[in-house]
Amino acid sequence: MPEGHTVHRLAAALRRGFGGQRLRTSSPQGRFPEAAALSGMVLLEAEAAGKHLLLHLGPEEGLDPGAPGTRMVHVHLGLYGSWTFAGESGFASAHAIGAPRLRVGEREEALPSGGGGSDGDATVSWREIVPRGTVRLRIVGEKGLADLTGPTACELYDPSQRTALLERLGPDPLRADADPGRFVDRVLRSRTAIGTQLMDQSVVAGIGNIYRAELLWRARLDPWVPGRDLSRGLVTGIWEDLVPLIGYGARTGRIVTTQPEHRGIEARIVEPRRATRQNGDEREGVVPREQSFYVYHRQTLPCRVCGTTVRSAAMAGRTVYWCPRCQGMRTRRSPWVREHPAAGWAAAG
Repeated sequence: MPEGHTVHRLAAALRRGFGGQRLRTSSPQGRFPEAAALSGMVLLEAEAAGKHLLLHLGPEEGLDPGAPGTRMVHVHLGLYGSWTFAGESGFASAHAIGAPRLRVGEREEALPSGGGGSDGDATVSWREIVPRGTVRLRIVGEKGLADLTGPTACELYDPSQRTALLERLGPDPLRADADPGRFVDRVLRSRTAIGTQLMDQSVVAGIGNIYRAELLWRARLDPWVPGRDLSRGLVTGIWEDLVPLIGYGARTGRIVTTQPEHRGIEARIVEPRRATRQNGDEREGVVPREQSFYVYHRQTLPCRVCGTTVRSAAMAGRTVYWCPRCQGMRTRRSPWVREHPAAGWAAAG
């Protein structure tokens, strides 16, 4: 399932590719028949909230989302959903964004054909690409198209449903309206382990298994400590560390939590059957995935900082990774986070 930064990148790609344009929409698969009624509308906004995407459409440009005559499409990619883009050069700035199981960040993979071709060329125009039968929603604009396949949800929402969604989600660190106090208060009121709470979208929206493991290591925090046993300063510190970390992910499509001086130490990860990948792995100069994490997918390997074997265990239906020596912090804010702020390296990471 994609982490929150991926959905924010997706919203940005849809805004760049289709914002203000009158669109053609269809459901080749037939499982979103409402698409036909949306055809001819203008994309007013693409909004991300945690792992949820909301597309606001209206009869004409310049309307406020929620105004009379506007419609709203709610999409949740779930484990297997993805959007694939094709179009003119520079359209949407991505080929594909999605999150099959075990994939890190977003994969970029071209459609079988794309780019303006000519007679005799092996490629064809994006306008000629026939949708696969699995496409739940196709959006066609002036300079490209986007196909949605395999989502957990693709449905029409009304304003009350949007309000209910935002109310049940915890604060999203990538949204301007995020209230960190809601996150801190919720954690401190609960007996539930902090490692479980960080995966609860009603506590904080957008965190997935990678950010969970890495935030806990960076806070030097035992994953099994109940939230109510923590100090306000420590929980506030987790939020302050998360904001620049996930902001870097939204800008680059890559999750990188390591400090530069640690990346060459024990530069290994335990690859699953299907290799962990990050967006842009093939580009020169990016931080390789085996240097990007402190504990995620590093079970049985030595901790980059103390040398203790990294462990893993099941927690709330997912695998949590931690260093039993480094992560002994239980009641106060870790001095390591104060001395190694994420904001200091994110811009150049």
